[in-house]
Amino acid sequence: MDKDCVIKTEHLRKEYNLGIIGSGTLRRDLQSWWAKKHGREDPNRRIGAKEYEKGELFTALDDINIEIRRGERVGIIGANGAGKSTLLKLLSRITSPTDGTIAYRGRIASMLEVGTGFSAELTGRENIYLNGAILGMSRAEVDRKIDEIVAFSECEQFIDTPVKRYSSGMFVKLAFAVAAHLDAEILIMDEVLAVGDMKFQRKCISKMRALAIDENRTVLYVSHNMSTIQELCNRCIVLDHGKKVYDGEVEEAIKRYVGGDQDEFFSYEYTDDTHKEPVRHHLVNLEKVRFNGITSQIFYDDEQVPLELSWQYLEDIDNLGVRFEVLDYRRYPITAFVAEIPGGGKKGERTSVRFQLDISALAQGRYYMRYVFFSRLKNHAEPETVECAAGLVIIKRLRTENGIKWQKSWGSVVSKGITVLRQE
Repeated sequence: MDKDCVIKTEHLRKEYNLGIIGSGTLRRDLQSWWAKKHGREDPNRRIGAKEYEKGELFTALDDINIEIRRGERVGIIGANGAGKSTLLKLLSRITSPTDGTIAYRGRIASMLEVGTGFSAELTGRENIYLNGAILGMSRAEVDRKIDEIVAFSECEQFIDTPVKRYSSGMFVKLAFAVAAHLDAEILIMDEVLAVGDMKFQRKCISKMRALAIDENRTVLYVSHNMSTIQELCNRCIVLDHGKKVYDGEVEEAIKRYVGGDQDEFFSYEYTDDTHKEPVRHHLVNLEKVRFNGITSQIFYDDEQVPLELSWQYLEDIDNLGVRFEVLDYRRYPITAFVAEIPGGGKKGERTSVRFQLDISALAQGRYYMRYVFFSRLKNHAEPETVECAAGLVIIKRLRTENGIKWQKSWGSVVSKGITVLRQE
């Protein structure tokens, strides 16, 4: 490992035996062995439990190779069962790998569950000293930090009360405060902030970012909350069924995790209701959407997006409009374009209409489209949705990188509406 590398894994693998390993006593184990040897039913097998063959294994992690450098804020995401928590347990040395190696540089402070390493009978103050000792810190080192830890935890009133009487929120506040303020070079967190309130979550995210930037600490953070991953991390790893499927930019990692099968569409036929949403008045049937005249979903700078929509009228409609909604990778709305269809149409008619969307104000990235047809069913009434469907993906790119490169964390809309009027 070079001097800036703090964690390195090579061909990391973790397997677990399926089923119960042993019955808990030698007498019962001998009974089970004797029964199996003579072809009889195991007298200690639980009713209804599946009988596993010896050596039947589950692979939780398979050939994981990662290298984490000092000061990085690394998010680890994936579906339940992907291997995220197993990876953190291996990195925290709670369990050992089946195969492969892990190399470290620096002390590790980990919080994989609420109150990990806390003794329920000890007070909050005593647990702070206990955690410091576990990390190899002297009493004098903890003394210098304890006032700051207690203030950050917001548990001053209860700090000399046994933690078994704490609520889950108080527990996680104190646990995080301890982990964040003790002198460890690597901080490992596993979804623990979900227990705290929103105000404390933001406070924790800011603290972890400050530790990484100002003190050059390394942070590993597992979460299903993509907004906190985006806010905190500058690198992201995606796990899927125990394998590493992506390691790189946060935005691209989240897209791979939540993107789904729609990411590569440049033309889509709506032959069923898979990508349609139920509406109160279903008066239009959207049949096809495509980028008119092109077979690419990538657009540069101020290029216009040529869209062609084909639909059938299910009822007579005089005043029909279409709203093109643009959403980011989290499916949060960014902006919308609204167009009216002159003349409407008659029941049974099919029509195709071409549109051009100006996406020059969008920042570089990947965006999802949603098409909402609306109409006033009665004069002067509010417009009502009569058809709604999701579909194509737009990828915005920049031809040049001159000047200040727009950071995605600043937002999805590139605003140019500021002028310096006076300098004194």
